[in-house]
Amino acid sequence: MPKMKTKSSCKKRFSMTASGRIKAGQAGKRHGMIKRTTKFIRDARGTTILSKADEKIIKPMMPYAR
Repeated sequence: MPKMKTKSSCKKRFSMTASGRIKAGQAGKRHGMIKRTTKFIRDARGTTILSKADEKIIKPMMPYAR
């Protein structure tokens, strides 16, 4: 049986935590920061954990992620 392939876009954008949740970069921070509020920019620092509904979409695309 051949190996399953990991979706290249997912391997670049997401990583797994030790507890099995999916970690991703914050959305909405590429450009247009002038129109964003200071609170939004501050709250969107670092990474975030995806919701359970979003995890169901991403996990099948990453079969070997632990």
